[in-house]
Amino acid sequence: MPKKTTKFVCQSCGNEYSRWMGRCSACGQWNTMVEETAITGHKQNNKAWVSSFGDSRKPQPITDVTVETSQSRFSTGLLELDRVLGGGIVPGSLGLVGGDPGIGKSTLLLQVAAAVARSQGPVLYISGEESLPQLRMRAQRLNALAPELHVAAEADVDVIVEHIVQQKPSFVLIDSIQTVFSEEISSPPGSVAQVRECAARFLKAAKSIGTAVVLVGHVTKGGAIAGPKVLEHAVDYVLYFEGEMATRFRLLRGVKNRFGSTNEVGIFDMTDLGLIAVENPSQLFLEQRPLHSSGTVVVPCMEGTRPLLVEVQALVGSTAFGGTPRRQATGVDYQRFSIILAVLEKRLGLPLYNQDVYVNAAGGLRLTEPGADLAIAAAVASSVRGEAIAADTAVVGEIGLAGELRAVPALEQRLRELQKLGFRRCIVPRGKHADQNGLVTVPAATAAEAMQALFSEMKGT
Repeated sequence: MPKKTTKFVCQSCGNEYSRWMGRCSACGQWNTMVEETAITGHKQNNKAWVSSFGDSRKPQPITDVTVETSQSRFSTGLLELDRVLGGGIVPGSLGLVGGDPGIGKSTLLLQVAAAVARSQGPVLYISGEESLPQLRMRAQRLNALAPELHVAAEADVDVIVEHIVQQKPSFVLIDSIQTVFSEEISSPPGSVAQVRECAARFLKAAKSIGTAVVLVGHVTKGGAIAGPKVLEHAVDYVLYFEGEMATRFRLLRGVKNRFGSTNEVGIFDMTDLGLIAVENPSQLFLEQRPLHSSGTVVVPCMEGTRPLLVEVQALVGSTAFGGTPRRQATGVDYQRFSIILAVLEKRLGLPLYNQDVYVNAAGGLRLTEPGADLAIAAAVASSVRGEAIAADTAVVGEIGLAGELRAVPALEQRLRELQKLGFRRCIVPRGKHADQNGLVTVPAATAAEAMQALFSEMKGT
């Protein structure tokens, strides 16, 4: 006879306990325990899903496995999204899209749903947060009205799966997984047990019917997708939608992809008519760049396999009343920023111990690669000296603790992007580099040599 037992589950990491605890010993979070009821003693249906692509339960040589034309990828209608996915959506896949509230997740997926409905046939959009009239109003604003786009305001996973089985759409979008619930589980929607069970049901439906399913996931304060980590392990790909709310640019970054590379990033422009793919992001990021101002320099960064030209800005000023100097970095890694300031003070003799230093990556981008080190150093030095760097000059390179300048990957691609946008000079780490048409590379072995190439005279070098 089935027996009900209670357990306490951490809503941050999914770890289970037999009694309540104030602090989760697995993830270290406080006050995340929620009591859940588990039913034991009854037989569960643990049979594996049977794929509609053939008898996948019988072992067979991988060389004998065939891929039919109907199982090939199909386009989302947005080239930037296709780039991140590795060429399009794979039938029978289960994906997860996360991002901050209001960043544009629902806007992106509604545009994709309309595009796929026009090209591939029936698409099912399940909304657990909006009513159908509200969904219609948003679709009308985005020009996403399509006869083959079917919508439903539903949160019961059993009803949703029944719709999928009956209609067999080519594409299904669930907005969002935290609002879906199963009546077999007593926990509220969004809890670890509900998210885990509902995701498993959608995974089974996707693999057995061959329908591509995309889940929208909420994120925590730390920026991670809410719910158990098993949710990210179960899906085929995980996409993060990034961007500053005050800017118009949005970045779609893949952190997991079983069907392609995770080194790609899609760039979109948020407009009144929805998200528009950016064809030339470097030009867009630099269109408002001040040309004759100190404390600013351009660096060619790599976002996936694509080079992007980003403006790095710095502002240095005296600390008020002789207090502790303030350090603030926006869009760049704070730890590397602190290391670069220490190298500038120790190796180049810049007096920063009593100076407030602010650094910003313009355009709302987040620079995580070490290739932006020299740009941060050059922008800070330019602001300290009050001397502007030439508008047609760029810098790139990683700085070590000894002040040496280290090589960066894909340098030729970065230089070609600079040449396309009219730059004539670039400070690069020492090595064999071929000058591009109209672009001269200036090699430097140390950060001090790079500063000498940028400024007429540099104290302490």
